[in-house]
Amino acid sequence: MACAPADCRWAWATAAGIAVAGLALSNPGPVDFEAFAGDRLVELASRELCSPGGLPLVAQLVIRNCPELVASQRQVLGQLAWAGSRRYNAGLFSLYSTELGGQTLLPGLTVPRYQALTLAGAGQLLVLQSSQKDSPLQQR
Repeated sequence: MACAPADCRWAWATAAGIAVAGLALSNPGPVDFEAFAGDRLVELASRELCSPGGLPLVAQLVIRNCPELVASQRQVLGQLAWAGSRRYNAGLFSLYSTELGGQTLLPGLTVPRYQALTLAGAGQLLVLQSSQKDSPLQQR
């Protein structure tokens, strides 16, 4: 059954309005970003810290299960990412610009600086761009 042109326009406008509202409501917020960033940072930190040569020898002697230790810090890492981020909310989507790092972990061991740009929308988060300014865990 075909609809009259005026009726069809209203139907399409209503459908488009519902779709836009659905996207706006599914825009991931700061809590979602913290969880996402925590997961990503656990992956990065585990890869850099827990691989051979990732930590100084003294730290390797003290830390028995590096991946488990790093994973236990997921929430803290997510909070750290949120603290180093700016959110640009466009309603239907958000952009998160994040800068982290530069802190000294141990004498002579500095956390590398990271930058990331993350797109959040439709219930998903996607890293659009990331870079590392320093080499992994600079030992001075």
